[in-house]
Amino acid sequence: MFAAENGLKGDPRLQAISDAIRVVPHFPKQGIMFQDITTLLLDHKAFKNTVDIFVDRYRDMDVSVVAGVEARGFMFGPSIALAIGAKFVPLRKPKKLPGEVIAEAYELEYGTDCLEMHVGAVQPGERAIVIDDLVATGGTLSAAIRLLERIGAQVVECACVIGLREVKGQRRLNGKPLYILVEPREIDGCY
Repeated sequence: MFAAENGLKGDPRLQAISDAIRVVPHFPKQGIMFQDITTLLLDHKAFKNTVDIFVDRYRDMDVSVVAGVEARGFMFGPSIALAIGAKFVPLRKPKKLPGEVIAEAYELEYGTDCLEMHVGAVQPGERAIVIDDLVATGGTLSAAIRLLERIGAQVVECACVIGLREVKGQRRLNGKPLYILVEPREIDGCY
């Protein structure tokens, strides 16, 4: 669900967030309209608005874990976790975490990838949200959900700054709600 459809219709913060995201045509390859959030991070007001909207949503949901997907989920997750009194748990690519980890592989368009989390970082029964910058197919979020649920966490929702109106992988999220702030911006009729 989009924030504008959930009580924030007409909220000027959403337009400011969208405007702060730079669109880079044909990056990393022809036909891709890369949604660059680094410009959002440079705009302290838009960055604060982004975090504030997520904090307002999750503050009273009894969330004890904010799991951030590498790497852009790390940019939003710690601020949200701190503001709602939750711990931040990084979900990393393989071989980036020292010590014992639990892993979850997932399919990409051309191959596979994997997310890892420290063993013991999340306890059975803890309520978690998963944060990332963008959702397109849902593959990474789906892997994050499976990883957290394997250890007994209750995934309350996934949250992304940017998301396609028709997320191709919505069914892959095992019925978990998806909260999105803005749609991808378009240039020259391409996404």
